[in-house]
Amino acid sequence: METRFGRWFFLLFSEWLCLWSTTSILDGTKAEVRCIPSCQLPLIGAYSRELLGVDVTDFGGEAPAAEFTGYTEEQEPASDTEEVRRESSSKVRPRRGENITSCSENDDGNDQHKLCHNQTFPQNNSSPESGKNNTNESDPGNDEESWARTRSERSAETWSEFRPDIGGEDASAQDQDQFLLTSSTFALSEDTAHNQAMVHWSGQNSSVILMLTKFYDFNTGRVTESSLWRSTDYGTTYEKLNEKVGMKTILSYLYVSPNNKRKIMLLTDPEVESSLLISLDEGASYQKHSLAFDILSLLFHPEQEDWILAYSHDQKLYVSVEFGQKWQLVHDSVVPNRFYWSRLGLDKEQGMIHLEISVSDGRSQYITCKLQNCSDGNKSKPFPGFIIPNSLVVQDEYVFIQVPVGGQSVHYVSYKRNPFYPMKLPKYTLPKDLQIISTDDNQVVAAIQDWHQNDSYNLYMSESRGLFFTLMLEDVMSSGGPEGNIMIDLYEVAGIKGVFLSNKVVENQVKTYITYNKGRDWRLLQAPETDLQGNKVYCEQPFCSLHLHLHVSENPYTSGNIVSKDSAPGIIIASGVIGSELTNTNISIFITSDAGNTWREVSNNNRNIYDNRSWEPGEDTLIMTIFGHFSHRSEWQLVKIDFRSIFQHRCIPDDYETWQLHNEGEVCIMGMKRFFQKLKANVRCVKARDQYSSQMSDSCPCAEADFECDYGFERQIDGSCSPAFWFVPSVTSRDCVTGDSFLNTTGYRKAFSNNCTEGALLKYSPRRQKCPSRAPRGLQLLTSEGTLVATLGRNVTFLVFLEEGLGSMTSITVDFGDGTAISYVNISSIDDGVKHIYSKVGIYQVSATASNTLGFDKVFLYLHVSCQLEQIQLSAPSVVVKNKAVNLTTVLRPSNVGTVTYYWWFDNKTEPIVTLDGAMSFTFSKKGSHTITVQAAIDNTVHQDHIKLAVYDYFHSHVLAFSSNMDDLNPGMPEWREDIGRVVKRCMVQATGISEEQILVTLLPGLPTTAELFIVPERRSTDKAGDGKLSHLDQVHYLFTKDVLYRHILIIPKSYCRLAVSPRHISLVNRIG
Repeated sequence: METRFGRWFFLLFSEWLCLWSTTSILDGTKAEVRCIPSCQLPLIGAYSRELLGVDVTDFGGEAPAAEFTGYTEEQEPASDTEEVRRESSSKVRPRRGENITSCSENDDGNDQHKLCHNQTFPQNNSSPESGKNNTNESDPGNDEESWARTRSERSAETWSEFRPDIGGEDASAQDQDQFLLTSSTFALSEDTAHNQAMVHWSGQNSSVILMLTKFYDFNTGRVTESSLWRSTDYGTTYEKLNEKVGMKTILSYLYVSPNNKRKIMLLTDPEVESSLLISLDEGASYQKHSLAFDILSLLFHPEQEDWILAYSHDQKLYVSVEFGQKWQLVHDSVVPNRFYWSRLGLDKEQGMIHLEISVSDGRSQYITCKLQNCSDGNKSKPFPGFIIPNSLVVQDEYVFIQVPVGGQSVHYVSYKRNPFYPMKLPKYTLPKDLQIISTDDNQVVAAIQDWHQNDSYNLYMSESRGLFFTLMLEDVMSSGGPEGNIMIDLYEVAGIKGVFLSNKVVENQVKTYITYNKGRDWRLLQAPETDLQGNKVYCEQPFCSLHLHLHVSENPYTSGNIVSKDSAPGIIIASGVIGSELTNTNISIFITSDAGNTWREVSNNNRNIYDNRSWEPGEDTLIMTIFGHFSHRSEWQLVKIDFRSIFQHRCIPDDYETWQLHNEGEVCIMGMKRFFQKLKANVRCVKARDQYSSQMSDSCPCAEADFECDYGFERQIDGSCSPAFWFVPSVTSRDCVTGDSFLNTTGYRKAFSNNCTEGALLKYSPRRQKCPSRAPRGLQLLTSEGTLVATLGRNVTFLVFLEEGLGSMTSITVDFGDGTAISYVNISSIDDGVKHIYSKVGIYQVSATASNTLGFDKVFLYLHVSCQLEQIQLSAPSVVVKNKAVNLTTVLRPSNVGTVTYYWWFDNKTEPIVTLDGAMSFTFSKKGSHTITVQAAIDNTVHQDHIKLAVYDYFHSHVLAFSSNMDDLNPGMPEWREDIGRVVKRCMVQATGISEEQILVTLLPGLPTTAELFIVPERRSTDKAGDGKLSHLDQVHYLFTKDVLYRHILIIPKSYCRLAVSPRHISLVNRIG
């Protein structure tokens, strides 16, 4: 967590600081620091679930390419959950526990603004223009007193720079005397090479700080060294704990229970050993526990301090209810980052988990099960069918999934764990991608990339159930995060409900817009009246306005280039530009104290931000710790700074003044007049831990501006809401499926955070009506898997949805197409789907009929039921005549598997011949050897077989018979037939003296065992005339029949078995072309 004070302090001392983080003494957080050579300012992130950070080390495994520093702040407690919700709504929120990068940089080579700066604190000159990199790299930190003195002088000068109500040299000199700070420095010896650090402040009024430093080798992807340090005096001194955890133990991660900061968990490097070190006393002592698996990520329970889910590298999920001392397998094949704790009040039990598990063929299932008993008998399937992989999101009251239907992805939502329904977007919204931005205030905000968009998204907002979505803002800028996630340029201002900032693409220009009523109306930002030097700024809308960079840090506990706080409503600090569009050059820092109505420039070089009216320090924010390096190869330095001398007294009511929220003079915002308190100018006081700024509000009469357009309605030029061209207003709604009355829309709906009363409330609010008795409409029928195929003998689940019609009076009949049907008295009886098993392969016409006294609606689908194909066998003669059609046949096993598609390849052809029949004829126009390959495809199963055949102008053939005991040795394998064929051929050559190249033998499949013998022309006879060739072949054939006709030829396939082969037919079948 962090406060504005910490952020400003970072900007104040940015000439020396390159990394910063903020923490809470009371609440306790942790941070990880890493170094990247191309980025001098990676942000440090505090995280309550798993340590996150940026790799800022030289990727070759060497020391950092530039010095960097971390900054931390000890502050008032705040809820981890609230912090995540508040900040992550500004972007597409990454899953907690992912490796999230905190430092962004533009890829192009232009001189553009980055979240990374290469600045060093000047030791002998406080002027920013004269600052040089004078850090003593050969002997870092050898003059700490001089450094601290220079730092104090610089801070005093900087902090007094923007005091608007104190002018003149005397005031500046007075401030410099008052702003002198005391500090102490501690060096972590022997950790010079370590390029990563994780820090944890225990909180709960504790003075304990833990710091894990390590060397991560990017060449091997391993942690090769680590040190664990502990301070019990807020960072004045540190003790090295390597002996307590084991001198040979290499630590890779540090975790803390979010519900009890005294409980610490250290994870060892699995390449050396897989174990956990657990401390229950703020890191003073540790117990080692061996692990039977390697931990990839952890998910702590939001309430139970000892309950932990652990995800392993082999996609298995484990649970511990004893803070890691014992583990139990929950489930295997779990999709990464798709597991969630249950929520009390929504789920049946506290000890339940939501899982997405992988099944065969790239499909997933959504299941829930009890914590310590996730066997098949204890699993539940909230959605009965398969879902698209990596689509499960469980967030607050909502569960989101994606279902494949007819080759498309359909988004479904469940509200308060009720049955799933398809999300209703405007009709011609065809999402390429959908990201859930926020589920705050009983409303879903989603970013959708439509079919025609590439670098932008449209924002949509739902009603309470997350079912019906309306457009909030078009063409919002997006960018890709370093981990492949999507970053949406939308920022929710903390402290004031309904205020958002967003960067929108307008005619290829990116402009910043603000809304005060949660997206109903947007406008450009007014530029400051004067610049930093007091010169008038000429900027007229819409051609010129203020534009802000809205990227927050990937870590939800740290800020990027915009910040606001709940404890200081109305204050926003951001980097941006004045002009026609947002750019990455000439960036300045801007601040507003009235929620975006007026702005002023406070810095044009991304440093020196201070405004005593914009923050209220508490008594627990006065000791801060900076950690990092003085130079490239120096030891880790931890600098403790005491700010208590700055503040004069504890805040009292007289130190505050009241201000009123407005939007360009309009004071009724979201149905209320809101008043806030802020510190008066020139007041420097400390706010007590339990002292909060009061907020007051008065409700306003409802007006048209308090209502947004309902689903199917669009905003017109005059501000009214009219039906879209594709929308036909109905006299009923989906509520009529489950109840006897419904709220009939007027085309408007009030935002959930809007608190207006009376006025035009009745005019625009929906009117409750009794569900009329009317014929059902909009019936839908699909399978739970979203496909039109099913497997013989297995359950098929059909899902039936009714758009309109009184559900309690509408019966449903499902006809499975195989002579069986089932009826239900109302549609609510089949929320879990209708199951059926088919006993025969075939194509079935399945229908669903919804009917009542006024009419009916009917829908069909055609289901292909098949069984698993095991084998295909291709049959064809071994020798064929040129230019004469030959029949090719196939045999399937099992024979009846359903609709099969056959793909035939001949020789080296790249395009197959596709048929639905397993037999075909083909004519070969060239002599020689040819290869035929056939594939049989059904569902996702494909089998193939191939044969080789020879093509000649003419040949003789004979069918050969074997003695009966040959059948006892025939295993029916192609390889066996080939081997026996070679034995028969060798025997025939020896018995007749005919050339080996003129005899071909092929054993035929099946029983009894038979073979076909071919006598073909010799190769050297190709030069003879046609009659000569034929005459020569006849002579060879005569010799063969003379020697073999009435003889038995003995072959010995095994040493103990003698077999006889003879021509089966005396009347020879000759095939002569």
